[in-house]
Amino acid sequence: MEHLRELRSRLTRALLCILLGVIVAWLLYTPILDILTQPIERARPALEEQGISTILNMGGVGGAFQFQLKTSLIVGLIISSPLWMWQIWGFVLPALHRHEKIWAVVLTGLGAPLFIGGAAAAYWVLPTAVELLIGFVPQGWENIISGSEYLSFILRIMLVFGVAAQIPLIVVLLNRIGAVSARQLARARPWTIVGIFIFSAVATPTVDPLTMLFLAVPMTVLYLISETIAWVTDRRRARRRTDGADDDQASAIEDASDIDQPDPLDS
Repeated sequence: MEHLRELRSRLTRALLCILLGVIVAWLLYTPILDILTQPIERARPALEEQGISTILNMGGVGGAFQFQLKTSLIVGLIISSPLWMWQIWGFVLPALHRHEKIWAVVLTGLGAPLFIGGAAAAYWVLPTAVELLIGFVPQGWENIISGSEYLSFILRIMLVFGVAAQIPLIVVLLNRIGAVSARQLARARPWTIVGIFIFSAVATPTVDPLTMLFLAVPMTVLYLISETIAWVTDRRRARRRTDGADDDQASAIEDASDIDQPDPLDS
């Protein structure tokens, strides 16, 4: 019952943190909307040169309200993630061993920057992707994009890039726990690279090869970096094993003649 009460308390605090984030996002809706529409605004001049008019549309009477609510929920969940994730870890960490706590902190500390870096790379690629996709509209036509469709498009690309950036962290952790070795990673490298390109082609919501390359090439580089880290880790692990074996030999059992024998008369 004590653990259940602790879980209820942690979940309540996490929900309050999310609610606080949603309120902040609702109040900052205008600058957030400007950030979200920057990719299509940056692509618009090139599209206008091709004679293509692009319009963002809020459909229905309640479309604008639903869009603002959906945007505030998503952004609020993201900006409050350090707070509600801390509540989750606060419930889990007391049950972990010391080395498990260290790896949990490392996982959280490295995972968040990698995810943010991947999402930032996606945001940088978005104008090019938008320009390429809308560029297929015939000249003189108008391309009307619904707000919800545009938001889903942007968030999906940023989510895919952010998750893909976790590859080196996952590979390094698997190597640290002994699940895979650097030699196995090297043997699987060709198939892994092929799998990365297939994943990039399927995961990105665009059909152009440029966006696929923007995702596949960094993923490949990150995988090669994680493989290099695995080689260094395996060499250190082998060196420690060698040193441990020498220590065992050095601490052999002493000769029986050097050990004081008990006097039978003492018994």
